[in-house]
Parts: sequence; structure tokens; C-alpha cells
Amino acid sequence: MLIQLKNKDTLCFDDFIFQCTIGKKGISSKKKEGDFYTPKGVFSIDKLYYRSDRLKKPKTKITIKKIKKNMGWCDDPKSKKYNSLIKIDKETKHEKMYRKDHKYDLIVVIDYNLKKPIPYKGSAIFIHLTKNYKPTAGCIALKKKDLLILLKIINTKTKIKIN
Repeated sequence: MLIQLKNKDTLCFDDFIFQCTIGKKGISSKKKEGDFYTPKGVFSIDKLYYRSDRLKKPKTKITIKKIKKNMGWCDDPKSKKYNSLIKIDKETKHEKMYRKDHKYDLIVVIDYNLKKPIPYKGSAIFIHLTKNYKPTAGCIALKKKDLLILLKIINTKTKIKIN
């Protein structure tokens, strides 16, 4: 079970073809924090986070967690919590998971630099939502209807190939 990023605007899984967008600078095997590249490689899918105040619980076989107001994703390479979900505090640099816009109403975490993260190698690599297919900071973004379809057909063994 392999999700494939065919090019900068096409994501495929089995017979499904989805329009998407990726990092502003394209794909790189030398991903660094804040460089606007989407990392190249084959990665596992970690889990799904969603906004239960905006969506009903999606149908999927991967682990699901509700996004709460105090959740963030640490993007501070100097922190021991680098590239992980955190409870927001004033000291730790992070991305808010509970956003005013709708980009993070659904977030699939890509297992890039998650286990024993290497500082400055890149963090917060997700599949998230887009309304307009504008390039991302390094994530892959899909329309909500497409991501909901993808979630129904993937499972815990699904991998994503970005090349």
C-alpha cells in the first residue's frame, strides 16, 4: 500500500488520483528546517489529527486524535521536544495545531524525522488541507474531499513515496 507523489501536483493511491500541492521550493533529499522543501523518500504514515468542532470523526483505519486548543507541534531544533506534539507553553517554539484557518482541520503526520529527530533536519511534515493549492512550507496539501477519501482507503501499513 503506497501513496505516491507523482509530481508536484499529483498524489496517487491505487486507482485514485488527487490534485495536491507541495513545498514552495519542490522536493529535496537534503531537507532542512524552514527551507520550504518537501522531503524526498519513503515514509510511514503516523496518525491523523482532526478538529472535532469543525468535522465529524473521519472514517479511517489509522490512529485518530482530536486537536485541542493547547496543542502545538515543536519546530524548535534546540528543544528536546523537536518535531513532536506538545502542550503549548511560552518557552517552546511551535506551530499551533488549533488554527483559525482550516488548513489543520485534518492533519496526517508523515513519519519524517519523528523517531530520534535530528535537529535542523525538518519538522511538522504533514498532509493537510488546502483551499487554493498554494505551495506549502514543506507539507503536502489536498482539498478536504480528497483527503477524506484518502483516509478511507489507507491503513496503518500504508507508506508514502515522495520523489
